[in-house]
Amino acid sequence: MWSCRLNKIKSSNFDKSIANSTSLAEGLSNQTARKNEKTVLHSDFFIRIGQWQYFFELFLASIVLALLLALAEAQSWSQLDPTHVIKYVLYINWIVLVFIALLDQMKSVWQKMNAVTSTIAGFLLLQIIVVITTSSLNVLFYWGGNFSLQNLSWAVVFDQVVLHLGYGVLLGAFCLRYIYVRGEWLKQQKSELNARIQAMQARIHPHFLFNSLNSVVSLIGSDPDRAEQMLIDLSRLFRASFQELKLVTLKEEIQLCQHYLAIEKVRLGSRLQVDWSIQQPEQLNQVTIPLLTLQPLLENCIFHGVEKKRTDTKIVILVEILQNQVTIVITNPFIVDKMESRESHGIAVENVKQRLKAHFGYSVQFRNHAGNGIFTTVLQYQYK
Repeated sequence: MWSCRLNKIKSSNFDKSIANSTSLAEGLSNQTARKNEKTVLHSDFFIRIGQWQYFFELFLASIVLALLLALAEAQSWSQLDPTHVIKYVLYINWIVLVFIALLDQMKSVWQKMNAVTSTIAGFLLLQIIVVITTSSLNVLFYWGGNFSLQNLSWAVVFDQVVLHLGYGVLLGAFCLRYIYVRGEWLKQQKSELNARIQAMQARIHPHFLFNSLNSVVSLIGSDPDRAEQMLIDLSRLFRASFQELKLVTLKEEIQLCQHYLAIEKVRLGSRLQVDWSIQQPEQLNQVTIPLLTLQPLLENCIFHGVEKKRTDTKIVILVEILQNQVTIVITNPFIVDKMESRESHGIAVENVKQRLKAHFGYSVQFRNHAGNGIFTTVLQYQYK
């Protein structure tokens, strides 16, 4: 009987069925996947270093290094000259600032390098900046004292260059050590995050899978075409969830969410209404987001809102892209006494926040607001 019913599902467009479908997960940009595979932690840090939190850390550390150099020159706190400290601070911070600015402008170059090449290139770039800065200052001071560049010699131009290169080696070793420690911390953070994500997926998938399969079984006899489409959506969603949770375009993430909502729509019927409001649809391919970031949030909306109400309910998703900032607002009805009844609610939200911060740093803002029977989730981050 089962084979008979399944044969009825086959139609003229059977090339879109599960056995032959090209899942959305498999259709994700291969170019993006290859880039993610090639990205090495150290070079990835060189790309991220322009973000304010990394710059702030290096800025504070360079001040400490300048103070140590001035103190070593003075040999005691009583003989420490504040003007020397200021000179060292300005000199080192200028070098760090130029270094970070060049890294930010050369992101595409660093992205192609492995760990060893990017480390050597970064160290050499820092020394070049030291030489150019020292020589430029020597020329500037000479012109300031003589109001002319006549009789300017190479000895004057390269005065104290060797000494400052020594400082550059010290600063380079310091920066590379900072990069290494930061990289190890990021690696540990991502490992812990992946472990938590795996635990979360192990809890969510059986619950969702059993409900979906029950819906498919109920449709096979009455509406086989709809059952086929539901299985296609289900296979696409699960194949995506079993992949590495990498960065994808926002358009691909929204498509996955639409497949998920289509599955839930079969189960919940008219009780589930979804309203998508995308302000700049032409920019969705330019924005990246971790795979399966929005789906856990929508699952929470359904569990805490739609499933608990007997009347028709609506989930509203607003997506707005302004310059380099993405704002996603999700609203859904909810029942107050049910909000704290599910452990995985907090775990799912926390994992979403941590995954976004792992990719986009402290530009991520995640806020929740509940009032008048409406629960609102606001998600913001800068994708460049």
